[in-house]
Amino acid sequence: MNSSSQSGSALENTAALAVDFADVLAAQQTLASLVQPTPVLRSEAADERAGAQLYFKCESLQRTGSFKFRGAYNAISRAIKRSSPPGVAAFSSGNHAQAVAYAARLLGCSATIVMPHDAPASKRSATEGYGAEVIGYDRYREDRELITRELARTRRLELIPPFDHPDVIAGQGTVGLELFQQFPDLDVLVTPLGGGGLLSGCALAAKSLNPKCRVFGVEPEAGNDVQQSLRAGRIIRIETPKTIADGAQTLCVGNYTFPILRRLVTDVLTVSDAQLIDTMRFFLESMKLVVEPTGCLAAAAVLNGLVPARGQKIGIVLSGGNVDSARLQSLLNRAGA
Repeated sequence: MNSSSQSGSALENTAALAVDFADVLAAQQTLASLVQPTPVLRSEAADERAGAQLYFKCESLQRTGSFKFRGAYNAISRAIKRSSPPGVAAFSSGNHAQAVAYAARLLGCSATIVMPHDAPASKRSATEGYGAEVIGYDRYREDRELITRELARTRRLELIPPFDHPDVIAGQGTVGLELFQQFPDLDVLVTPLGGGGLLSGCALAAKSLNPKCRVFGVEPEAGNDVQQSLRAGRIIRIETPKTIADGAQTLCVGNYTFPILRRLVTDVLTVSDAQLIDTMRFFLESMKLVVEPTGCLAAAAVLNGLVPARGQKIGIVLSGGNVDSARLQSLLNRAGA
């Protein structure tokens, strides 16, 4: 898709990007005392199924249950150094909400989170448990960003968006940085994709440490806005997608993330909800891991043979594990488990 990501130096002209590898390195320093590097697990069953060597980066075991803590803490800590806001505001379906709430508590400021009414109950409960004020909205009828921006304006809060923010992108990039510091010879990196914060940051790390590595993002079939955008060469906005991958129900890629993805990402793939459920079951039964639907996006693509990388070393980010037992059972039952 993106020939510039596969020829010569993949980081040519990165001065034009809002985030660079130096920012990812700086974020790692900021997070050094707070984030324990998550484990990278292997599975013979997964390798046999994919016909490749798979390395699963388990951000499902990160603080607050997802990679989101990295970007949230990095962004809030830098905002406090710049202007000392009385608090922060964010919009999220759950994982970014929890991350912002927890990071704000650690940094001593308030957090106001705009979450959809149908967000998983466990995610809302955890967000409130970290001390945040939660304000609900209808994800299919209301604009969460407009609501949050107005709250931030009237209350003089610092807005911490879930993906389209340089400090958030840099923080998420530490996932890829850790992975390549441990396994520098990976041929392929695959991450889940919603608005592009995780994929952008990880692509910066991957291409800086291993320029030959191919990078893929994976979206739900019902919400392939980034795939459409990369093919069109411009940002495509879609209606709220109906998918079990609630963390990837984004309407469009970000203004900061899109240029990074265009330059560094090899391709964007999609998987079905049925494939996500099958992958959740695989992790539960074969690896004893609980991974939420969004967290399974990258793995589902690899395990279903959608990533052209047979016989190669593939790094796969499992981005989150925040799914409660009732929903997990319901999803597995949906497929006749």
